[in-house]
Amino acid sequence: MARKPEILTPQLFSFELNLKTVLWGGDMIAAFKGIKLDNHLVGESWEISGLKGHESVVANGDDKGLTLRQLIRKYRSQLVGKRIYREHGNEFPLLIKFIDASKDLSVQVHPDEDLARSRHHCCGKTEMWYIIDAQQGASLLAGMSRTITPNEYLQHMASGTLLNVLMRHNTHAGDIFFLPAGRIHSIGAGNLLLEVQQPSDITYRVYDYDRLDINGKPRQLHTDLAIDAIDYTVSRDCLRHYPNEKGHITLINSIFFNVGRVIVDGTCNVPMPHDAFLCLMCIHGSATIDYGSPSTYTIKQGESILVPACVEQLSLNGAATIITATA
Repeated sequence: MARKPEILTPQLFSFELNLKTVLWGGDMIAAFKGIKLDNHLVGESWEISGLKGHESVVANGDDKGLTLRQLIRKYRSQLVGKRIYREHGNEFPLLIKFIDASKDLSVQVHPDEDLARSRHHCCGKTEMWYIIDAQQGASLLAGMSRTITPNEYLQHMASGTLLNVLMRHNTHAGDIFFLPAGRIHSIGAGNLLLEVQQPSDITYRVYDYDRLDINGKPRQLHTDLAIDAIDYTVSRDCLRHYPNEKGHITLINSIFFNVGRVIVDGTCNVPMPHDAFLCLMCIHGSATIDYGSPSTYTIKQGESILVPACVEQLSLNGAATIITATA
């Protein structure tokens, strides 16, 4: 007989640093988080992750030291919600990162649900980006500039002209990009962003600017695997803009995740999703979180918090911009 879950009292969970060194990384994440690092090639901070080998580890409270998977196993639906636990079990349904593109990332694409299940026995990878900061002249690639065929894709790959048929977008703080699986993309140099995605690490790299890896060899491309994954049509909904109004607004509402933004200047109530967890990522300022407990928690720029489904009410007090995410 399965053990009953332990009782979860309303509380907030923070996690230990989980930084990734990559060829295209830089110093922006350290400055953004207000930490000092000797490593100048940090490209990603995995804020909340349940992926095996990359799991977030609880940094506070009685559950300090537990991985996110262990935390879900311990508290089940009290942590993530009944529907989410029923559909995902001990797998956390989101992966949340901060990304520093000091150099251009490779041009890549991710498989959708059907392709990922059949090839890799995992979920697909739909994602969204919120641009936190962009240096002057920064840009990124997302989607096709014109509709092409798979054969034309192969011709462009052979001739090194793929970039000629990709849509380039200049980037500014506050820009939101939605990238359903299949939409070809590349983060350009000079962007610091928040990424919310499905919990998958499957990436097909199709172009990498002829760069060499740490062993002096060209990085592997996945030209053939990408053929069946790419959406070759023109997409009009890549870039989205929202006014900088105080309070809570919805940014992305998809079947895989719901992402919102809260601009706090004083006190602001934040709606908890029905029977589901809520992730809070502070991208500017700081705010004290009141979650119906005698205790409060102050979140500051560069920090991320997991609010369990058992928390019924949430309010913020301070001056901050916070991105919210749930499944």
